[in-house]
Amino acid sequence: MADDAHTTLSQLREWVAQFVEERDWRPFHSPKNLSMGMAIEAAELMEHFQWMSTEESWQVVSQPDRLQPVVEELADVLCYTLAMANVLGIDLSRAVREKLQKNSQKYPVSEYRGRYGPRDPNPPR
Repeated sequence: MADDAHTTLSQLREWVAQFVEERDWRPFHSPKNLSMGMAIEAAELMEHFQWMSTEESWQVVSQPDRLQPVVEELADVLCYTLAMANVLGIDLSRAVREKLQKNSQKYPVSEYRGRYGPRDPNPPR
């Protein structure tokens, strides 16, 4: 079964590698091209939410005709991410874990829980 509960990151990477190999696209998959493709797909994903309010963006999940294109663009972003990890030999699990550890130091829970910015050390009186 191909769902998040049963599919490993390694399997996803292999699927992308096989797709690329079958089409002989490896010569085109430079880090530059893949990073540009990733950015383009991310912009296409954002386009589906452009001009929506925050509330309207949450409602997309209950609108299949609007959700499906979002699903496809998100998959494109992930495919480019996996392809880039493949060509650069990046261990994504390690990279994510290390980045989360770094971010946990940069954004300590005591200062950022429920906030997008640090607490003001000198609040107005």
